[in-house]
Amino acid sequence: MGGDNKTTVTGFLLLGLSGQSGQEELLFGLFLWMYLVTIVGNFLITLAITCDSHLHTPMYFFLANLSCVDICFSSVTIPKMLLNHLLGSKSISYVDCMAQIYFFITFINMDSFLLSVMAYDRYTAICRPLHYTTIMRPELCVLLVAASWLFTNLHALLHTLLVVQLTFCSSNAVHHFFCDPYAVLKLSCSNTFINDLMVFTVGGLIFLTPFTCIIISYAYIFSNVLKCPSVQGIRKALSTCGSHLTVVSLFYGAILGVYMHPSSSYSVQDSVATVLFTVVTPLVNPFIYSLRNRDMKGALRTLISDSRSRKFQR
Repeated sequence: MGGDNKTTVTGFLLLGLSGQSGQEELLFGLFLWMYLVTIVGNFLITLAITCDSHLHTPMYFFLANLSCVDICFSSVTIPKMLLNHLLGSKSISYVDCMAQIYFFITFINMDSFLLSVMAYDRYTAICRPLHYTTIMRPELCVLLVAASWLFTNLHALLHTLLVVQLTFCSSNAVHHFFCDPYAVLKLSCSNTFINDLMVFTVGGLIFLTPFTCIIISYAYIFSNVLKCPSVQGIRKALSTCGSHLTVVSLFYGAILGVYMHPSSSYSVQDSVATVLFTVVTPLVNPFIYSLRNRDMKGALRTLISDSRSRKFQR
């Protein structure tokens, strides 16, 4: 260690959301329950869509991808927190921390892009129903998802490489249950101006592009519905878009509150708010989309009844 009190950090300490042992026990049980429900719920949705030929449509193709991303998104952060609690440890290696940052950025952006693509799908279905099958052809659906993966991975790689270039002080305690990019940046002894600049420029572009697409899509949708006001038309629009709007509001509302300010002003309140889109949103997505969707509920019932029949036949 030199006289400027800098050292090469080989790992970090994840302090969690609470420093009190009693609360940590409660959080462990809560996070374990939420993680298991998230995995099972999203897996069932993916399996139901895969097995039911009636759900092989663009909307459900995007929903299956969203469920897979939500499984990965939750698995990036929660298992390490649960394992550390079981082992009585708070440590995470430098490499694992950088990996968490990379995959965290990748999957949070994938959620954003998929929500945008789903909004465009709803716009096409409601505003251009006669051209829906020609516009939302399988090749375009695959291309949209593939392009989303490409952009999100490049964006995650950029930010991770910028974090790797930073020097960290002797303090390596991350006030979070995972390596949140802002929480890690706050520990750096280096000037994080470039990192913050990239967040507000490249990150802002990656964030605002799908968000703008969602706003424009729903502006056209509601404009189209209001042109022919009827109870049946409004009910159809709400049933078609209500689930998606609920997820979008929860997801983007939390992100705007946490990341639309410099990393130096990151606080404990922000770390609590990140739970909304890292844990709660992947958890509620299966329930929001399945409970409000007749076709999805039918596919899930068929899947469960078929699995029971095979079990009894054995």
